[in-house]
Amino acid sequence: MRRSGWKIAMALSLAAVLLFPLISGAQEKVIKIGALYPMTGRAGLYGLDSVAAMEMAIAEINAKGGAAGYKLDALYTDSKVKPDYAVHVAKRYIEEDKVNFLFGTVSSGVALAVTEVSKQYKKIFIGTDAAATELTVDNLQPYYFRVSNDTFQSMAAGALYLKGMQAKKPWKKIAFIGPDYAYGHSQWNELRYNLDKLGVKYEVVGEHWPKLAQPDYTPFITTILNQKPDILVAGFWGGDTVAFIKQALPYGLFDKMLYFHPDAGGNYELMSAMGDELPNGLILGARHYNNWPETEGNKAFVDDFHKHTGRYPSYCAEAAYEGIYAIAKAVEKVGNPDDTEALVKAFEGMKLKMPEDPDGFTSYIDPASHQIVQVQAIGVTEPNDKFPPAKKMLGQWKVFKAEDLMPPKDFIEAHTKK
Repeated sequence: MRRSGWKIAMALSLAAVLLFPLISGAQEKVIKIGALYPMTGRAGLYGLDSVAAMEMAIAEINAKGGAAGYKLDALYTDSKVKPDYAVHVAKRYIEEDKVNFLFGTVSSGVALAVTEVSKQYKKIFIGTDAAATELTVDNLQPYYFRVSNDTFQSMAAGALYLKGMQAKKPWKKIAFIGPDYAYGHSQWNELRYNLDKLGVKYEVVGEHWPKLAQPDYTPFITTILNQKPDILVAGFWGGDTVAFIKQALPYGLFDKMLYFHPDAGGNYELMSAMGDELPNGLILGARHYNNWPETEGNKAFVDDFHKHTGRYPSYCAEAAYEGIYAIAKAVEKVGNPDDTEALVKAFEGMKLKMPEDPDGFTSYIDPASHQIVQVQAIGVTEPNDKFPPAKKMLGQWKVFKAEDLMPPKDFIEAHTKK
């Protein structure tokens, strides 16, 4: 009997040893993040760069023990830039995968659909890129937070830039071209709002609304040339910017008017895709630059991304990187990823020292709008081969204070009453 008991005891001990990794793994505390990004098509690079930056941040945080004892983990799905499909995936993330956070998405059309899922399920949605102001004004809901600038901030900076330029080199006629959905319309409406508020006198000679991923811009280009604006304001993003500029070059468009693209025109993929073909003197803005600000934090982020991927980051990578750090910071403060209402309070007013922050300024999330407040810079294309394969980068920077770029009370009231 003693020998039999000894064998049973040994068997139980062996089973416990063998099962321990499985049991401990099952009990490992994890923060699950459900990310939606475009992975294919003209916008695919944005998704790939966002995922790469997320993985960088997750690895860094987990290497230091995670957040409040929780390790971070993420699921990634190609949004296909289709709102209906993204809604299906977001619901699956919540109902089946039991994610703690929704994350993404690049396209404003997708984000406006996913924010409704976030609201319905009371699941926090960290917006890392989609810039339509509707997300933090017209359609603001308690569980959405954006960690990159919106179109209003870009257009406020753009209006200030144009006002300053008008004082030095008078211009009058202006035309706009941008994608025919919320993102494009937000830019044009908000630029005019800010120009009017600043007292700038101008004449609109044309508005042009190609569809997203338009294959041929020739009809728009020829019409714009006939309208003869002093300034052409563009509201494209991603591969659409590259396609438009490449198609406009043979027509000499950039010799006949100033090309002004303050929100997503200065994205690095434009520089890398066009090389020496990119004209000098285009005035462009973006949400992150590889060569501004020249701070240790920005240099470290850009260099680390390059080491991780073998390429320099497009602008969306930075916000995805910081979005992960924002989640970790909120969970660390609350103590767990499940107390949603406490996490909402943790995000409100959160300070985030981002790679794009110049010395002396730290980005923060506005408690009322859940929109991050940031300094904005706009530059001019000029020769620079320090970030290959690009041959041109932005320089001659104009920098605008963060607090000067947020929507004023009358704008918010007008839009929330709609």
